[in-house]
Amino acid sequence: MEYEQLPGVVCALGADRAGLVPVAQIAFEPSFRSLCESNSCGMYGRSWMCPPHIGPVDELIAQAKQYETALVYQTVGKLEDSFDIEGMLAAGERMNKLSCAVRSRLQELGLRGFLLLGAGGCRMCERCAKLTDEPCRFPELAMSSLEAYGVNVSLLAPQAGMQYINGTGTVTYFGAVFLPGR
Repeated sequence: MEYEQLPGVVCALGADRAGLVPVAQIAFEPSFRSLCESNSCGMYGRSWMCPPHIGPVDELIAQAKQYETALVYQTVGKLEDSFDIEGMLAAGERMNKLSCAVRSRLQELGLRGFLLLGAGGCRMCERCAKLTDEPCRFPELAMSSLEAYGVNVSLLAPQAGMQYINGTGTVTYFGAVFLPGR
């Protein structure tokens, strides 16, 4: 399958928008790891796929830069107001389910060797095995975040033809699939 067809595939799965960006044009900023280190999502040190356990940001950036194209996708959730935590959580869950569907669909299409990065943390397990110092239960499904890899999502969004902020009463989540050269 041609990469140019993939945004349509992802939108058919439920993404609100999707686009392609050459990886060479993506702004990687190690300082974005500080978003993770501030523990704003509560997962720092609590998941194999989050810092510090996912690895040094410079190594993750180097890994991501080995890919050719990024398939960027977003979901936009509606909120009752800026304090609608339930709405934010529901929108995050929608994005997680979409990311899992994206992985499955790309594999069905015969694509291999890609790197899937989501919004927030892994969330594949209700309770990460890291909390009991066990190995990851599902390493083939585990997913890290764009921020953990140092991606500046606010610059990535317009490169993919999307808005980073979609207005009051919304919450926007981003994911990306880093695809190998063809």
